[in-house]
Amino acid sequence: MSTIKDITSIEAWNDHVSSLPASTLLIVSFHAPWAAPCAQMATVLKTLASEYPVTEPLSTSWVSIDAEELSDISETYNVTAVPFLVLSRNGQVLETVSGSSAVKVRNAIETHANKSAQSGTEASEKTPAAANGAATAEGQAGDVVPQDPEKQKEELFRRLGDLVKAAPVMLFMKGTPSEPKCGFSRQLVAILRENAVKYGFFNILADDEVRQGLKEFADWPTYPQLWVDGELVGGLDIVKEELANDANFFKPYSVKANGDASAGQS
Repeated sequence: MSTIKDITSIEAWNDHVSSLPASTLLIVSFHAPWAAPCAQMATVLKTLASEYPVTEPLSTSWVSIDAEELSDISETYNVTAVPFLVLSRNGQVLETVSGSSAVKVRNAIETHANKSAQSGTEASEKTPAAANGAATAEGQAGDVVPQDPEKQKEELFRRLGDLVKAAPVMLFMKGTPSEPKCGFSRQLVAILRENAVKYGFFNILADDEVRQGLKEFADWPTYPQLWVDGELVGGLDIVKEELANDANFFKPYSVKANGDASAGQS
């Protein structure tokens, strides 16, 4: 069975990619240690990888990359949120999957790996339901049964509940800290940097399900949104008000206050 290889350096990445036959499907999982959905996705991928035998020549290659530690590779594939999966063959990107939907990930991998229908059915049956991250029912032929809207909403809210707690300070913004896509997001990033806050972020433009669902989940219709310890603070104006009322509002989350040399960001 196939296993997932951790890539921890640019050199290891280049060596691995250059060693692959042109026909090998390369499955790259980008993750971050602070993001709870990544742990769930790691379980899903480990299970899926175990269903693919090691062949000669190699049919699939599975690797895992810390999106923050190897940011150069992340930028190459436009990774703006984690978990994020890239499927490529012979240097060409075939498909990307953003988010923690195990169903989307499994379907993408099976499609590009050209697994037989029988093998695909067996793999889906062996994928743990708890690790799936998306509740679906499957018929004996492997077809996905349409899901009840209320059940879909319940699953989405469960995912959002984990996502807002992925880091002590979570910023849901348009774009990324290095490339904000709106002025409000840019200002909020600047405030976090000025206060040396270590924070996680989620680019809501990369996942419309999160973008729309979080509005209802938070009962807050606009972005950016800042969450602290799993609780909504609000948008830019509210954050400014909090700082005006308490200059030490971000002190518990400042890397300077905790003795680190500089602030980091996710």
